[in-house]
Amino acid sequence: MASTHAHQNLRPIAASGLTSHQLSTTRPVRLYFPPRSFKSRSIAVKTNQNLKWAVRLSLVDQSSPPQSTVDVEWLVGFLYDDLPHLFDDQGIDRTAYDEQVKFRDPITKHDTISGYLFNISMLKMVFRPAFQLHWVKQTGPYEITTRWTMVMKFMPLPWKPELVFTGTSVMGINPETGKFCSHLDLWDSIKNNDYFSLEGFLDVLKQLRIYKTPDLETPKYQILKRTANYEVRRYSPFIVVETNGDKLSGSTGFNDVAGYIFGKNSETEKIPMTTPVFTQAYDNELKKVSIQIVLPQDKDMSRKVEGGIAAVLKFSGKPTEDIVREKEKELRTSLIRDGLRPKIGCLLARYNDPGQTWSFIMRNEVLIWLEEFSLDS
Repeated sequence: MASTHAHQNLRPIAASGLTSHQLSTTRPVRLYFPPRSFKSRSIAVKTNQNLKWAVRLSLVDQSSPPQSTVDVEWLVGFLYDDLPHLFDDQGIDRTAYDEQVKFRDPITKHDTISGYLFNISMLKMVFRPAFQLHWVKQTGPYEITTRWTMVMKFMPLPWKPELVFTGTSVMGINPETGKFCSHLDLWDSIKNNDYFSLEGFLDVLKQLRIYKTPDLETPKYQILKRTANYEVRRYSPFIVVETNGDKLSGSTGFNDVAGYIFGKNSETEKIPMTTPVFTQAYDNELKKVSIQIVLPQDKDMSRKVEGGIAAVLKFSGKPTEDIVREKEKELRTSLIRDGLRPKIGCLLARYNDPGQTWSFIMRNEVLIWLEEFSLDS
């Protein structure tokens, strides 16, 4: 670490986001019990060819449904309770599914409940997945769609890479039994979601690469969506100390903010190291820049800055000014193309000590805050 000197113009501030949504952990009853009352959720979901394929897969005629007493609204509430147990010791309620349930995702398929449950067990053993359910909605007379995020660590590899998948699941309901007879997963990161998708297989492989993330405290965030090019994250509040910088890829001012955590602060307190180091540009030309170091959450700072939801592009290698500006332009172009509204400026997050990390495993990220973001579709 470079030597430090007296800091100047230090501004302790905080950026903010959100905490994870808390889900019910109550074990649901079997489906053939009398319906229970759940709050209605009536937000529309876009339809595409993959959703139509899911309807055909379910073997249920959605356009002209037969007479049935299935309470789909009750099943929506059931899934809100049941799916959070997908990968925990309790597990999902298998009695909610037909014995011949058809499961498909871009690289996996099963045609029985036993195969479906085996796939869940395999994922638990190999990947240690964390599952976040965002919403559950009725999208047809006998069809329910869910939106989720799944983050997994591939345990067999020494560096335990993190794999992220977000998307929707389209679940067909058998009107005769009131149970789920099909389950189709659609990933946000690929276009071809049919089984077997080479695009999906390559999407898995590219996430197995090495990114070195130091085992230090870091701002907490929830991944809302992962596309082929970027992630959308919701950040919880985090505190930084900052001073003026010279450019996004620069280190001017680093010794000042580093000196702050090494004891050159009003309390003469040494503060534990964190990651990443941020440089933030506040203007369109990316010339008005500050350099920031994250502080531990227990530090009480007097001023907080509203943050929220950010789009993030991850890359490796040495983050030179030209490369960072190219990544910022690439991310901003992708966001505008996808109908999102990026704010002015950006942040560069550098997670590694450049003097002690090979460039090809460095973790760098460009972040752009978004005006708004919705997971309703």
